[in-house]
Amino acid sequence: MLPSVSDGIDGTLVVAECFKNIPFIIKRIYYIYDLENRQAVRGKHAHRNLEQVIFCINGSFVLGVDDGTNKENILMNQRNQGIYLGTKVWHTMADFSPDCLMLVLASDTFNESDYIRNYNEFIDYLKSF
Repeated sequence: MLPSVSDGIDGTLVVAECFKNIPFIIKRIYYIYDLENRQAVRGKHAHRNLEQVIFCINGSFVLGVDDGTNKENILMNQRNQGIYLGTKVWHTMADFSPDCLMLVLASDTFNESDYIRNYNEFIDYLKSF
């Protein structure tokens, strides 16, 4: 949970700080919006080394996480509550509200070779540890 400070009629400030409430140095920030297809499923991958914290700063969506043993679906609808996605976690995003806005803080820049985009390959990769 990120700290927030309400300024009354002047709004609310939410702050994320490396190693204080984000467990890594942030090297990449991206956001996803205009999710008009409510049937869309995004993500569908895992990372070998990348760490992320994902937020829903407007609207809602369901975050699916899977470590190869345990699976969980998390309703994302609180602006200052993020979910830490460590390495080797298969994740999906679905059931988007029309006004959904996702924000992701990542530990590194984009690197296609870090992605595992096939679920069976993900399970095989986990077996190598």
